[in-house]
Amino acid sequence: MTTTGPRPTRIRVTSSRRGAGRPTSQSIARDLDEQTGLGDVYLAGLMRAQFRLSALVVGLAFLGIGGFPVLLLAVPATRSLTILGLPFPWVVLGILVYPAAWVIARWYVRQAEKIESDFADVVGQQ
Repeated sequence: MTTTGPRPTRIRVTSSRRGAGRPTSQSIARDLDEQTGLGDVYLAGLMRAQFRLSALVVGLAFLGIGGFPVLLLAVPATRSLTILGLPFPWVVLGILVYPAAWVIARWYVRQAEKIESDFADVVGQQ
């Protein structure tokens, strides 16, 4: 018994489960590229983390530099204090601010890179 019509294409069944239960990295990357709601959630989380880090650094700078005049006003002895023959305010503002700013900037860069690598890991692993 032979049939002369076109043969149906073969479908290979490997599992009874559908693949929709587990997102792939392509789907998350696609969500980011296509600016879907899920992609917006991921980007909002990244931007929130970056904003928190930036706000922390600005707060540290404000407390450090902005709080120094308050210290000079609150403790009058600091105005006449000398260190190695230099007035204390000059030592703090002319010498100590730069290493402190360098340390904070270095810490900021490392934290920003960590946030970005964590985001890339989340996008890449799912």
